[in-house]
Amino acid sequence: MNPHPDITAVILAGGRGSRMGGEDKGLIELHGEPLIQHIISAIEPRVGHVLINANRNLARYKQFGHPVVADSLADYQGPLAGFLAAIQVLSTRDMVTLPCDGPLLPEDLVERLVKARDKEDADIAVAHDGKRLQPVYALIPQDLNDSLQRYLDGGDRKIDLWYAKHRVAYADFSDLPRTFVNINTPQEWERLQDGQSAA
Repeated sequence: MNPHPDITAVILAGGRGSRMGGEDKGLIELHGEPLIQHIISAIEPRVGHVLINANRNLARYKQFGHPVVADSLADYQGPLAGFLAAIQVLSTRDMVTLPCDGPLLPEDLVERLVKARDKEDADIAVAHDGKRLQPVYALIPQDLNDSLQRYLDGGDRKIDLWYAKHRVAYADFSDLPRTFVNINTPQEWERLQDGQSAA
């Protein structure tokens, strides 16, 4: 039985990939599978729905069997633009956001985020690796749609400043810091491909 049918996983694959030579990172293969497939396989059993945010190769992303939504803001405005695109079409009460280039998700990612938010009666839960916040690993309710729209309409793009407008709970992942290894450069890809830590 799915533990969180009322949550949609939103996989953020809408970036420029500038440090990867402009490659669409979600489609880069790791161990014979596109990065986004690693994320889908890990998160799909834990949530009710999966939604992909992408701004290029939309037809290719649709082949993974989940809805694809592009940013409504032009010119690659960052992760909050992806949040907004997703939250505007959300059919569940909450969404959990994930980057497409972090293939090492723990099984209990969603559970820890939910537990942290409920425990502190917060609006948003964000992962913390023990040293720093991991702001794109977050649990966000659909009813913050208007708040996010106003924030972006005002020209702001910084994710932490939008979070600061709400009650935020930090989900402790200090025991699993490697969860947040992501692939930003060819060298990091090579280390993960070889089975090493990219950290």
